[in-house]
Amino acid sequence: MDRGRPVDAELPPPDPWRVKVVEPVPFPTRAERQAALRRAGWNLFRLPASKVTVDLLTDSGVSAMSAAQWSGLMRGEEAYAGSASFDRFEAAVREVTGFPEVLPTHQGRGAEKVLFEVLARPGSVVPGNTHFDTTRAHIEHAGALALDLPAPEAGDLASAFPFKGNLDVRALERALSRAGAARAPLVLVTMTNNTAGGHPVSLGNLREVRSACDRFGVPLFLDAARFAENAWLARERDPALRGRTIREIARTYFDLADGCTCSAKKDALVNAGGFLAFRDRALAEKARRVLVLHEGFPTYGGLAARDLEAIAVGLREALDERHLAHRVGQVHRLGEALESAGVPCVRPFGGHAVFVDAGTFLPHLSPFQFPGQALGCALYLEAGVRGVEVGSLMFGAPNGTDSRPRPELLRLAIPRRVYNASHLDYVAHAFRRLAARREAIAGLRILEAGDVLRHFTARLAPLRPADAARVRGDWLSLPPIDPHAANGRHRAARSISRFRLRR
Repeated sequence: MDRGRPVDAELPPPDPWRVKVVEPVPFPTRAERQAALRRAGWNLFRLPASKVTVDLLTDSGVSAMSAAQWSGLMRGEEAYAGSASFDRFEAAVREVTGFPEVLPTHQGRGAEKVLFEVLARPGSVVPGNTHFDTTRAHIEHAGALALDLPAPEAGDLASAFPFKGNLDVRALERALSRAGAARAPLVLVTMTNNTAGGHPVSLGNLREVRSACDRFGVPLFLDAARFAENAWLARERDPALRGRTIREIARTYFDLADGCTCSAKKDALVNAGGFLAFRDRALAEKARRVLVLHEGFPTYGGLAARDLEAIAVGLREALDERHLAHRVGQVHRLGEALESAGVPCVRPFGGHAVFVDAGTFLPHLSPFQFPGQALGCALYLEAGVRGVEVGSLMFGAPNGTDSRPRPELLRLAIPRRVYNASHLDYVAHAFRRLAARREAIAGLRILEAGDVLRHFTARLAPLRPADAARVRGDWLSLPPIDPHAANGRHRAARSISRFRLRR
């Protein structure tokens, strides 16, 4: 069976697409990068893309669309209600997932907003393998508890365990027993598990989760943003799935669930859009009423019809095995190059990103100094490469009450069909240079931050060596910093005493 490889296996596999349109890559000077980072408050989300050479901040909404998708844009029927574009979108979602009730949304967090407004209540508990940032924010905004129950093996970043995205079923059973169906409105399994290194959920694990949900009368939903990558990795790592197509494997996962949220900006290869899908018609009708309030009419859901057309094409292209072999292969290529340069990474490599173990790479920085963010800023200064921190800045509680230890990671998410091997080699070379002088990378402190999703908008500043020794997991007693100071000198500025770092 041809599993996405060239017919002649002795030849190296070429990229499974040809370049048709090109976009110039920016090459800002080091001085320009330094100025941009200072203006951004050492927050990589605040950097203008025009100052980034290789952008690995996210794989969401940054894919290159295919010729078939661009053709679909021209086919879009821009009717407020009843567009034929919605019919084609709905048919594609039903074909891939098997869910009969389909609601379009402007992106994945739109689907999360609707789902948790319908199901979650103050005091309820939503268990999952590991909730990502926006998912957690929507659950907590509804007054519920986002309960992470990752597989125990996920805690060993370097182990070869193949399914670190799994949910701890025994812990789930204990949680459901305590909460009961009245307080647990759903279980949400994210696949792949973004927070746990982009690792897949095994089919066997999802079957056990389904069984537990059935025993306690709790519906099971999937966060299916990376459903195709999960299916590919599952087949690569589970001998029982060998010989099955990716489309068949993905559908088997969906068949175990009662519904899903999906950011189409990931595996569906589009720049905007998502959806919410259900088996239960009554629940879908409740969601449609909320959808009208927040997203738009149920046949467009905050999207232009042309976006619905692109999703319909992209969902099918996501299951193309040549595409997946190349896409996951790029992640593994970068991971292997980084490890050969002495950079510790989460193992095995996942499906959409390489996760650098910043805590191990920068042992001189404590979690209170945000090693993942510090490494990300150093990488940008070195080569104009942008990643994203997944650690104490992203998940630490703003009031410092979160005492759970977390890995301190820098995620390098690879956009689909955008970069080639030379770009990834460039990133690896930048890390080789950083590795030679990692001890000089300084920690960071927060100047200002919001209470929700603070990593998107926070402003930070580098710590001086004298200050680094005074950082504690308590109120910071350092003098405030002017983020606009020309050389980072300490000046009188707004107080930061209201910010507490996670213990």
